[in-house]
Amino acid sequence: MKGYVFHGPGQASWQDVPDPDIKEPTDAIVKVGAVTICGTDLHILKGDVPEVHSGTVLGHEAVGEIVEVGSDVRTVRPGDRVLVSCITSCGRCRFCREASYGQCQGGGGWTLGHLIDGTQAEYVRVPYADLSVHALPAAVRDEDAVLLADIFPTSYEVGVLKGCVRPGDTVAVVGAGPIGLAAIATARLLAPERIIVVDLAPARLEAARRFGADAVADGREAPAQLVADLTDGLGADVVIEAVGVPESFELCTRIVRPGGHVANVGVHGKPVTLHLEDLWSKNVTITTGLVDTYSTPTLLRMAAAGRLPTGQLVTHTFPLDQMEEAYDVFSRAADTGALKVVLGGEQHELAVPTA
Repeated sequence: MKGYVFHGPGQASWQDVPDPDIKEPTDAIVKVGAVTICGTDLHILKGDVPEVHSGTVLGHEAVGEIVEVGSDVRTVRPGDRVLVSCITSCGRCRFCREASYGQCQGGGGWTLGHLIDGTQAEYVRVPYADLSVHALPAAVRDEDAVLLADIFPTSYEVGVLKGCVRPGDTVAVVGAGPIGLAAIATARLLAPERIIVVDLAPARLEAARRFGADAVADGREAPAQLVADLTDGLGADVVIEAVGVPESFELCTRIVRPGGHVANVGVHGKPVTLHLEDLWSKNVTITTGLVDTYSTPTLLRMAAAGRLPTGQLVTHTFPLDQMEEAYDVFSRAADTGALKVVLGGEQHELAVPTA
């Protein structure tokens, strides 16, 4: 089969790789039907995630069909259409028992496309399949479902819920990429008074308005003043950082109100200055986090009911074998207008051993 293989910072290729097989009785093999590219994949290619070794197939989000399961798998079987979560969970360690699946110590957490071969391939091995794939309702299309593998649960859990968004709040979202837009959509579920979005790209600010932002600001044109003007000088109740650069994080800490929350979602590849000389007396709560995906079943039900604007995020589609072109389009979002790209899998028969 073929997969998109990382070869070190700035280097990756769509190439032949070995077919995956069952290694543990809790594994499943999934024939990939749709995948997407995450901003974290771009961070890997930049060298920001050094634990990803050369030779790893990238990708941690997919929709597909179960083609083989290990002897201990009980909840899915060959032929089932499933969502492959970006997080795998052993279900037994302390963190999994607390639904902190992203911190799994039993061989789970963020493994796909990180510590083991990922989903940007024709087939993928998924460890701990009982807790790491989700059967899909027929009402949810592949291109919608694949966005529930990572960006929607990430935005909802790490941004909205950790940020403690409440009815009547002013929520500021810094960054109107896919994570920021999903944060707007899921924050709206909790009835904030207003959502303010900051970005540098006019096209993304326009997308933020479509997703429900009440006010937008160019990051180069005094966004802190806009937030102050709209909040009688107090600042935002919740600020969601959805970029992952020092400047955006520092802006978040400037526009949050005393007693407010800063929820960092962005993946940072460089150190950030924490201005405790200004923040120590303001009762500000700062949270970070890797998504746990405990909300995925809820979000799937909401998507099936038409309550999430998942399809609006997909701006480009490609066949699976055009992975390199898709990466190029996604990485040049300022020029291409890309929000999320979705790639569909080609037909490829995997040699599954018979019992």
